[in-house]
Amino acid sequence: MTAVYEELGLPAAVNANGKMTALGGSVLSDAVVAAMGEAARSHVVMDRLLEAAGAELARAAGTEDACPTTGAAAGIAISVAALIAGTDPYRVERLPDACGAPDEVVLPKGHAVHFGAPVRQMVALGGGRAVEAGEVNKMRAEHLAGAIGDRTAALLYVQSHHTVQKGMVSLAETVRVGRAHGVPVIVDAAAEEDLRAWPATGADLVVYSGGKAVGGPTSGMICGPSRLIRACRAQYGGIGRPMKVGKETVLGLVHAVREHTARAGAAAEEAERQRLRMAELARRLGELPGLTADVVRDEAGRLIHRAQLTVDPEQAGRDAAGLAAELAGGDPPVFLRDHHATSGRLSVDPRTLGPEDEELLVRRLTSLLHGEPA
Repeated sequence: MTAVYEELGLPAAVNANGKMTALGGSVLSDAVVAAMGEAARSHVVMDRLLEAAGAELARAAGTEDACPTTGAAAGIAISVAALIAGTDPYRVERLPDACGAPDEVVLPKGHAVHFGAPVRQMVALGGGRAVEAGEVNKMRAEHLAGAIGDRTAALLYVQSHHTVQKGMVSLAETVRVGRAHGVPVIVDAAAEEDLRAWPATGADLVVYSGGKAVGGPTSGMICGPSRLIRACRAQYGGIGRPMKVGKETVLGLVHAVREHTARAGAAAEEAERQRLRMAELARRLGELPGLTADVVRDEAGRLIHRAQLTVDPEQAGRDAAGLAAELAGGDPPVFLRDHHATSGRLSVDPRTLGPEDEELLVRRLTSLLHGEPA
């Protein structure tokens, strides 16, 4: 724990959950921290900084331009606003009133998720009205096409572990439907690692988080063609004003993207190292009473391998949710990935877990499941 948190009386947190907003996103590299500190020591014309940073971010994503944001959620709202209001100052300043312009944003029902806030609300902040197509567990391109009408401003595709993973329309099909009907496609690829892959699908605007896979500060970016990115930047004179991104964050994001791009060639090797780490951890934890452990790959297809713990309530003396709550309520609090706790499964994410944290997790679980003092 660093002194700045100690001064506030906050306990250390062991993060085995992943790069989650609720746990502060990413731990920053020394170079990113240094860039943010240097940026804080001088003034700059913000409009020019957003343009210059956007040009560099766009090179990393393989797009014409990019717009820095405070996060992926802001990126969704700003993207919707840009497609509704464009660069017209009158319309920009009237949002979220769309002033009669097409404002419906069509998305699969299984993509209308809550990621800490509802994605529908992000659409509404940008002046849009979310229209859900298909059903939660069954969605075809025909459902998507059938929901498009004269009021449609955009299609929204959410690439996330939060979304329903089966029975959904693919992004390729979404782009095809959008092209056939002349409707732009927004992709929320917040936590995705390959910055070039998603714009290459033909999507019009792609939204990333800077604080997740990229390893930057709490931030984000919208990537796409210059025409649409100009409209995104224009929203900082409207609904984007309370989402304005500071100079320190912009520089931190740029340096984090540089580092992320430099690491891209070694992604497969790093994933294999993490898989081996988690296999050994699963072996150790699988010996504890009430736990069965194995290694699983990320359900949304990312190169992340996690140790998955299946909890037997009778042998463990508590169910998965109860075990996760005990760990989180301890000193220090330990946070497991509990997205599937209701089905008896917890998991350990290697990306945010150091060797010392890993040992502490083993000790805490051993103590709890053997009924010993922590």
